[in-house]
Amino acid sequence: MRKFKFISIIDDDPITIFGIKKLLSCVVDCDSIEAYKDGKIAFDTIRKKFEHDEDIPEVIFLDINMPIMDGWQFLEEFIKLPIKKRIRINIVTSSIDPFDKEKWSYFKDSTHHVITYNNKPINREEIAEMTKEA
Repeated sequence: MRKFKFISIIDDDPITIFGIKKLLSCVVDCDSIEAYKDGKIAFDTIRKKFEHDEDIPEVIFLDINMPIMDGWQFLEEFIKLPIKKRIRINIVTSSIDPFDKEKWSYFKDSTHHVITYNNKPINREEIAEMTKEA
């Protein structure tokens, strides 16, 4: 079982958050799993942790359709942070819009972080793959 200090889930759907946490408990050992209901809260929290040299997530599960700051806006800001460590960012979405896949392609090619695109619902095997080291 892989060991992590910190994983973040950024999604406005409590059922998705519950499901991801449940699946994570089967495949990883994690000191802290934090959930955020929109990208703004998540970004502000992660930025502050980074600026204060605190642990930031090693793995992020990111919904793209959320209020306040959506997943694309979160990514736009997150990749600007001068984080040297590679973070695994797993987009988890119910979107079937080809434009979203194009945006994902743009972001994955614009950063050193590992960004994957995954459709909901996700299963245990997929969660295991999404938690591999970046």
